[in-house]
Amino acid sequence: MQTILEVENLNKTFTLHQQQGVVLNVLKNISFNVQAGECVVLHGHSGAGKSTLMRTLYGNYLPANGSIRILHQGGMFDMVGAEPREIMAVRRETMGYVSQFLRVIPRVTCLDIVMEPALERGWSLEKARSRAQALLQRLNIPERLWSLAPGTFSGGEQQRVNIARGFMVDWPVLLLDEPTASLDDVNRQVVLDLITEAKQAGSALIGIFHDKAARDGVADRYIDMNTQEASHAA
Repeated sequence: MQTILEVENLNKTFTLHQQQGVVLNVLKNISFNVQAGECVVLHGHSGAGKSTLMRTLYGNYLPANGSIRILHQGGMFDMVGAEPREIMAVRRETMGYVSQFLRVIPRVTCLDIVMEPALERGWSLEKARSRAQALLQRLNIPERLWSLAPGTFSGGEQQRVNIARGFMVDWPVLLLDEPTASLDDVNRQVVLDLITEAKQAGSALIGIFHDKAARDGVADRYIDMNTQEASHAA
């Protein structure tokens, strides 16, 4: 299988300027690869650096050193040190991210939020609307909510809108930060099915799942953030 993401000797520190300049070494020499059609799950105790690693992979955090090379536009592109416009191009074309919380935008409808990644890629409005509606139906978001801004939705509804947006297009790399948290059994299974379908389509996925049944259902390999070692799923 083709390697889609290569992480080598990645380090990330935080300096606590209000606490006598204490330096926290959150990520220490992280190295791993992810291949097409594979789901790698980050595992470890709270504070082990799972979410920090995800945000660093996505370009929200600048690492102290190391490389994050992603297959983008036919070649391996290093996210570390890239220009903001280059990172935005990767986010538009190559790397998706389902965070724990929906970024609620005032007066922007649920349907428009879900459609945005497809429209940014040049999809027709008709095609994007059809795909978004199908995802919202599948994730049990009532049609009466599609034309409303999600600011007043429940936490579970907002999370499902976020998931619909994340799976709106096919991503070569997809980061999943607790996608099944706060979901009931029915919607959790829908999300696990979407993850399985993304793997079958050739996406490389990296996820955080505190739900053991969920992570065991989709994981091909684990990275133990406590020891930073990789292991295959049983």
